[in-house]
Amino acid sequence: MNYKLTLQYDGTDFHGWQIQDSLRTVQGELKRALSLIDGREVVVHGSGRTDAGVHAEGQVASVDISRQIAPEKLRAALNANLAADVRVMEAAVVPDDFHARYSALGKTYVYRIINGKVCSPFWARYAHQEARVLDVKSMQQCALLFLGEHDWTAFSSAQSDAESRVRTVTRCAVREHLDERARARMIEISMSADGFLRYMVRSMAGTLLAVGRGEIDCARVGAAIRNGDRSLAGATAPACGLTLVSVTYS
Repeated sequence: MNYKLTLQYDGTDFHGWQIQDSLRTVQGELKRALSLIDGREVVVHGSGRTDAGVHAEGQVASVDISRQIAPEKLRAALNANLAADVRVMEAAVVPDDFHARYSALGKTYVYRIINGKVCSPFWARYAHQEARVLDVKSMQQCALLFLGEHDWTAFSSAQSDAESRVRTVTRCAVREHLDERARARMIEISMSADGFLRYMVRSMAGTLLAVGRGEIDCARVGAAIRNGDRSLAGATAPACGLTLVSVTYS
Protein backbone atom coordinates (compact mmCIF):
# COMPACT_ATOMS: atom_id res chain seq x y z
CA MET A 1 0.00 0.00 0.00
CA ASN A 2 1.36 3.40 -1.00
CA TYR A 3 1.42 6.14 1.64
CA LYS A 4 2.10 9.86 1.47
CA LEU A 5 3.77 11.27 4.56
CA THR A 6 3.94 14.99 5.38
CA LEU A 7 6.89 15.75 7.63
CA GLN A 8 8.30 18.48 9.79
CA TYR A 9 11.84 18.47 11.10
CA ASP A 10 14.48 20.59 12.74
CA GLY A 11 17.42 20.02 10.41
CA THR A 12 20.11 21.23 12.83
CA ASP A 13 21.24 17.79 13.98
CA PHE A 14 20.71 16.01 10.65
CA HIS A 15 23.24 15.61 7.84
CA GLY A 16 20.51 16.50 5.37
CA TRP A 17 17.71 14.42 3.91
CA GLN A 18 19.52 11.78 1.86
CA ILE A 19 20.80 8.55 3.40
CA GLN A 20 24.56 8.59 4.05
CA ASP A 21 26.61 5.81 5.60
CA SER A 22 27.11 6.23 9.37
CA LEU A 23 25.53 9.71 9.37
CA ARG A 24 22.15 10.68 10.80
CA THR A 25 19.77 11.79 8.04
CA VAL A 26 16.02 12.31 7.84
CA GLN A 27 15.55 9.69 5.13
CA GLY A 28 17.67 7.25 7.11
CA GLU A 29 15.62 7.73 10.27
CA LEU A 30 12.35 7.29 8.38
CA LYS A 31 13.63 4.16 6.67
CA ARG A 32 14.70 2.69 10.03
CA ALA A 33 11.29 3.36 11.63
CA LEU A 34 9.28 2.16 8.63
CA SER A 35 11.35 -1.02 8.31
CA LEU A 36 10.61 -1.82 11.96
CA ILE A 37 6.88 -1.32 11.37
CA ASP A 38 6.75 -3.30 8.11
CA GLY A 39 9.12 -6.07 9.21
CA ARG A 40 11.28 -5.69 6.11
CA GLU A 41 13.59 -3.13 4.53
CA VAL A 42 11.62 -0.41 2.76
CA VAL A 43 12.51 2.35 0.33
CA VAL A 44 11.50 5.91 1.23
CA HIS A 45 11.22 8.54 -1.50
CA GLY A 46 11.38 12.26 -0.68
CA SER A 47 10.13 15.21 -2.68
CA GLY A 48 13.74 16.39 -2.80
CA ARG A 49 16.92 16.66 -0.80
CA THR A 50 17.37 19.25 1.90
CA ASP A 51 20.95 20.08 2.87
CA ALA A 52 22.46 19.59 6.30
CA GLY A 53 20.98 22.13 8.69
CA VAL A 54 17.96 22.97 6.52
CA HIS A 55 14.52 22.63 8.14
CA ALA A 56 11.12 21.54 6.86
CA GLU A 57 7.57 22.53 7.71
CA GLY A 58 6.06 20.54 4.86
CA GLN A 59 8.44 17.96 3.41
CA VAL A 60 6.70 15.06 1.65
CA ALA A 61 7.76 11.42 1.42
CA SER A 62 6.16 8.38 -0.16
CA VAL A 63 6.61 4.75 0.79
CA ASP A 64 5.10 1.44 -0.31
CA ILE A 65 4.70 -0.99 2.59
CA SER A 66 3.28 -4.49 2.64
CA ARG A 67 1.16 -4.05 5.76
CA GLN A 68 -2.30 -2.55 5.52
CA ILE A 69 -2.44 -0.07 8.35
CA ALA A 70 -4.75 2.88 8.91
CA PRO A 71 -2.99 6.19 8.16
CA GLU A 72 -3.49 7.57 11.66
CA LYS A 73 -2.06 4.38 13.19
CA LEU A 74 0.93 4.54 10.84
CA ARG A 75 1.54 8.15 11.88
CA ALA A 76 1.38 7.22 15.56
CA ALA A 77 3.69 4.22 15.11
CA LEU A 78 6.23 6.29 13.20
CA ASN A 79 6.28 9.12 15.70
CA ALA A 80 6.73 6.61 18.52
CA ASN A 81 9.89 5.37 16.78
CA LEU A 82 11.32 8.74 15.73
CA ALA A 83 13.25 11.30 17.76
CA ALA A 84 11.51 14.52 18.73
CA ASP A 85 13.24 16.61 16.04
CA VAL A 86 11.32 14.92 13.23
CA ARG A 87 7.57 14.32 13.13
CA VAL A 88 5.08 12.84 10.71
CA MET A 89 2.29 15.41 10.71
CA GLU A 90 -0.01 13.62 8.27
CA ALA A 91 -0.25 10.19 6.64
CA ALA A 92 -2.55 9.28 3.78
CA VAL A 93 -3.13 6.38 1.41
CA VAL A 94 -2.42 7.48 -2.16
CA PRO A 95 -2.62 5.81 -5.60
CA ASP A 96 0.16 3.40 -6.53
CA ASP A 97 1.55 5.81 -9.11
CA PHE A 98 2.05 8.65 -6.60
CA HIS A 99 5.73 9.47 -6.09
CA ALA A 100 6.85 12.18 -3.67
CA ARG A 101 9.47 13.48 -6.10
CA TYR A 102 8.18 12.79 -9.59
CA SER A 103 4.56 13.77 -8.86
CA ALA A 104 5.56 17.14 -7.39
CA LEU A 105 4.60 20.24 -9.35
CA GLY A 106 6.41 22.84 -7.27
CA LYS A 107 7.97 23.79 -3.94
CA THR A 108 8.00 26.80 -1.66
CA TYR A 109 10.86 27.78 0.62
CA VAL A 110 11.33 30.63 3.07
CA TYR A 111 14.66 32.08 4.20
CA ARG A 112 14.47 33.88 7.55
CA ILE A 113 16.85 36.61 8.67
CA ILE A 114 17.06 38.27 12.09
CA ASN A 115 18.27 41.75 11.21
CA GLY A 116 19.60 42.97 14.55
CA LYS A 117 22.61 43.14 16.84
CA VAL A 118 21.44 40.18 18.94
CA CYS A 119 19.80 36.92 17.87
CA SER A 120 17.24 35.49 20.26
CA PRO A 121 18.06 31.91 21.34
CA PHE A 122 14.54 31.01 20.20
CA TRP A 123 15.56 31.82 16.61
CA ALA A 124 19.24 30.82 16.66
CA ARG A 125 18.58 27.43 15.04
CA TYR A 126 15.97 28.63 12.55
CA ALA A 127 17.14 32.00 11.22
CA HIS A 128 20.33 33.64 10.02
CA GLN A 129 21.44 36.71 11.97
CA GLU A 130 22.60 39.77 10.03
CA ALA A 131 23.80 42.54 12.35
CA ARG A 132 24.15 45.17 9.62
CA VAL A 133 21.00 47.07 8.65
CA LEU A 134 19.69 45.69 5.35
CA ASP A 135 18.15 47.80 2.58
CA VAL A 136 14.92 45.86 2.17
CA LYS A 137 13.63 48.01 -0.71
CA SER A 138 16.71 47.17 -2.79
CA MET A 139 16.26 43.49 -1.94
CA GLN A 140 12.60 43.64 -3.01
CA GLN A 141 13.51 45.30 -6.29
CA CYS A 142 16.22 42.75 -7.04
CA ALA A 143 13.96 39.83 -6.13
CA LEU A 144 11.82 40.62 -9.17
CA LEU A 145 14.76 39.65 -11.41
CA PHE A 146 14.45 36.06 -10.24
CA LEU A 147 10.91 35.62 -11.54
CA GLY A 148 10.33 33.57 -14.69
CA GLU A 149 12.20 30.83 -16.53
CA HIS A 150 15.99 31.06 -16.34
CA ASP A 151 19.11 28.95 -16.50
CA TRP A 152 20.25 28.94 -12.87
CA THR A 153 23.86 27.87 -13.39
CA ALA A 154 25.13 30.92 -11.47
CA PHE A 155 22.97 30.01 -8.48
CA SER A 156 23.59 26.28 -8.11
CA SER A 157 26.27 23.86 -7.08
CA ALA A 158 28.87 22.97 -9.69
CA GLN A 159 28.36 19.34 -8.61
CA SER A 160 24.62 19.39 -9.36
CA ASP A 161 23.61 16.22 -11.22
CA ALA A 162 20.49 17.76 -12.78
CA GLU A 163 20.12 17.18 -16.52
CA SER A 164 18.90 20.75 -17.02
CA ARG A 165 19.54 23.85 -14.93
CA VAL A 166 16.49 25.64 -16.27
CA ARG A 167 13.77 26.27 -13.68
CA THR A 168 10.74 28.56 -13.51
CA VAL A 169 10.45 30.74 -10.41
CA THR A 170 6.85 31.81 -9.79
CA ARG A 171 7.38 33.77 -6.57
CA CYS A 172 10.28 35.62 -5.00
CA ALA A 173 9.14 38.09 -2.38
CA VAL A 174 10.92 39.90 0.44
CA ARG A 175 8.95 41.15 3.43
CA GLU A 176 9.88 42.52 6.84
CA HIS A 177 8.14 42.77 10.18
CA LEU A 178 8.96 43.25 13.84
CA ASP A 179 9.21 39.86 15.49
CA GLU A 180 8.13 40.14 19.12
CA ARG A 181 9.99 37.08 20.30
CA ALA A 182 13.24 38.15 18.60
CA ARG A 183 12.71 41.78 19.64
CA ALA A 184 14.21 42.62 16.28
CA ARG A 185 13.36 43.01 12.62
CA MET A 186 12.62 39.75 10.82
CA ILE A 187 13.14 39.62 7.06
CA GLU A 188 11.63 36.69 5.15
CA ILE A 189 12.48 35.75 1.59
CA SER A 190 9.78 33.48 0.11
CA MET A 191 10.52 31.56 -3.08
CA SER A 192 8.34 29.21 -5.15
CA ALA A 193 9.32 27.35 -8.31
CA ASP A 194 8.62 24.22 -10.31
CA GLY A 195 11.86 22.90 -8.87
CA PHE A 196 15.14 24.00 -7.31
CA LEU A 197 18.72 22.97 -7.94
CA ARG A 198 21.17 22.13 -5.17
CA TYR A 199 22.07 25.30 -3.20
CA MET A 200 19.85 27.39 -5.51
CA VAL A 201 17.62 28.86 -2.81
CA ARG A 202 20.52 29.59 -0.48
CA SER A 203 22.47 31.19 -3.35
CA MET A 204 19.49 33.39 -4.20
CA ALA A 205 19.09 34.34 -0.54
CA GLY A 206 22.79 35.05 -0.18
CA THR A 207 22.68 37.25 -3.27
CA LEU A 208 19.74 39.24 -1.89
CA LEU A 209 21.61 39.61 1.41
CA ALA A 210 24.59 41.03 -0.51
CA VAL A 211 22.23 43.46 -2.27
CA GLY A 212 20.78 44.48 1.09
CA ARG A 213 24.26 45.19 2.43
CA GLY A 214 25.08 47.30 -0.64
CA GLU A 215 27.85 44.96 -1.80
CA ILE A 216 26.32 44.26 -5.22
CA ASP A 217 23.54 45.86 -7.25
CA CYS A 218 20.62 44.66 -9.37
CA ALA A 219 22.56 45.13 -12.61
CA ARG A 220 25.19 42.68 -11.44
CA VAL A 221 22.56 40.16 -10.36
CA GLY A 222 20.89 40.42 -13.77
CA ALA A 223 24.24 39.77 -15.43
CA ALA A 224 24.79 36.72 -13.23
CA ILE A 225 21.46 35.27 -14.35
CA ARG A 226 22.06 36.01 -18.05
CA ASN A 227 25.69 34.88 -18.17
CA GLY A 228 25.60 31.99 -15.69
CA ASP A 229 28.60 33.51 -13.91
CA ARG A 230 28.73 32.34 -10.30
CA SER A 231 31.34 34.98 -9.40
CA LEU A 232 28.77 37.73 -9.97
CA ALA A 233 26.30 36.31 -7.42
CA GLY A 234 26.50 36.58 -3.65
CA ALA A 235 27.84 33.94 -1.28
CA THR A 236 25.64 30.98 -0.39
CA ALA A 237 23.59 31.86 2.69
CA PRO A 238 23.94 29.66 5.82
CA ALA A 239 21.67 26.62 5.99
CA CYS A 240 20.08 27.46 9.35
CA GLY A 241 17.86 30.18 7.87
CA LEU A 242 16.22 27.97 5.25
CA THR A 243 12.97 26.07 5.64
CA LEU A 244 11.06 23.99 3.09
CA VAL A 245 7.50 25.24 3.59
CA SER A 246 5.42 23.11 1.23
CA VAL A 247 5.36 20.85 -1.83
CA THR A 248 2.58 21.20 -4.39
CA TYR A 249 0.82 18.29 -6.09
CA SER A 250 -2.09 18.09 -8.50
